[in-house]
Amino acid sequence: MHAHATIIGMGIVVRLIVSAIALWITTLVVPGVKLSHEVSVGRQVGTLLIVAAIFGVVNAVLRPIIKMVGCWAYVLTLGLAALVVNGALLLLTSWIAGRLDLPFHVDRYWPAVLGALLIGVISWVLNMLVPDKD
Repeated sequence: MHAHATIIGMGIVVRLIVSAIALWITTLVVPGVKLSHEVSVGRQVGTLLIVAAIFGVVNAVLRPIIKMVGCWAYVLTLGLAALVVNGALLLLTSWIAGRLDLPFHVDRYWPAVLGALLIGVISWVLNMLVPDKD
């Protein structure tokens, strides 16, 4: 049982690192999604890991509720409502990061939508490159 728990724990750490890398790339590419460069590299890395964890928790908790309540919107828009939801969840993550005094910020809604889309694509690609233990 201990080895199974270790594998699960390592999987979570790998996914967290993948998400942090996706966030970092997004801050470099999308204007309006910002990581302060006025802080040390160590604080930047720590911020990316914490923000990735926040984004993961926000997605894990709110996405199923939003999908259940707004499933009609997903159907009517052929899934495009997911872009709206993802952008809103990234904005919420930015707001939480601000409350925690983390140097991460998303300026407006459209950078949030583009940022969430890019984070999703980069995470998907990186997760395909990381071998799965199953």
